[in-house]
Amino acid sequence: MSETPKFKDYFGIALAHRLAGDLQAQSPCFDAPRFVERIAANVDPLELKGRVALFSTALREHLPPTYPEALDVLAGILGPELPAEAGMFDLGFHLMPVAHFVEVYGSTEPDHFERSLQMINAITRRHTGEFAIRPYLIHYPDRTLPVLRQWASDPNTHVRRLVSEGSRPRLPWASQIPAFIKDPSPIFALLELLKDDPSPYVRKSVANNLNDITKDHPEQVLAVVARWQTDASPERRWIIRHALRTLIKRGDPAALQVLTIDRPQVALVQFSIAPATLQLGESLMLDCTLQSTAAHAQNLVIDYVVHHVRANGSTGPKVFKLRNVTIGGGEQITIQKRHPMRLITTRRYYPGLHRIELQVNGEIVGEAAFTLQV
Repeated sequence: MSETPKFKDYFGIALAHRLAGDLQAQSPCFDAPRFVERIAANVDPLELKGRVALFSTALREHLPPTYPEALDVLAGILGPELPAEAGMFDLGFHLMPVAHFVEVYGSTEPDHFERSLQMINAITRRHTGEFAIRPYLIHYPDRTLPVLRQWASDPNTHVRRLVSEGSRPRLPWASQIPAFIKDPSPIFALLELLKDDPSPYVRKSVANNLNDITKDHPEQVLAVVARWQTDASPERRWIIRHALRTLIKRGDPAALQVLTIDRPQVALVQFSIAPATLQLGESLMLDCTLQSTAAHAQNLVIDYVVHHVRANGSTGPKVFKLRNVTIGGGEQITIQKRHPMRLITTRRYYPGLHRIELQVNGEIVGEAAFTLQV
């Protein structure tokens, strides 16, 4: 049985041939065979980021020697803009090395700053510039932030999303922006321009950006969203809820108050998990029943906390969403959830006794345990 291809395999010899053909058609002097040979000789042992960097390095070696001349050639292979919001992570992956080229080589060319930002704008209309923009925000914030403020009103959805996504202080898989981690006020100024964006694609990025900031400055985010609550549309209220999701999972009282979620008035009828012992790769079944003890309806944020065993035998909590529900006075609800314990790239599992806590509006109301065999 053949192994399922990994995403990193996309950045291999076939892509080298594709880019070489496109570049040679744009610039007949481009040495396509040498470019492909450079990739083929070095790509196999590399992981994803290393492969993209290899492509970028090979582009620098085989494109015209000056940065502006190289950009002229690369601009010619970008192709048509995406026709809709979807597609940036389906149709544009071949442009990831081009974005990396501008990220690495353009950020060391301050004399060509405007040209680099124009290229990032063009790339993000076809793929994404969220990684490429970050060194410019790090090294040239006073020049880059005014450009992002202009892009926040661009007719193109992808460009507006880049304003939020590219400025996230802790964007996954990307370099952090230390100045924004220390002081997020420049980000707030950008998100203020996007909080009522017509696109859910952009609004989701705004919420994710704010959620990033809650990890370092929860009080500042709470102040921003409390102000946003005034005359908020349903779409803006969705941003606020999604932005506070990490704080809500932690049971942060101020976040719960912003969402008008009070201390729960419930009784735990039953909470069980099965099986009591399972192998890695199998799934747990969670089953709980809650009874409202209030005479009025109340909003409940119901989560569960898995205390995973660590390598040293201690445990660490991870909160998972169960359900958000409005429950009537005296009403009873039963919730079941299948929780897989399978291998994932972001977690390593260790054998031993794991605890699961049931959390309602930030308060622990029940507990059970199971043994994981690895």
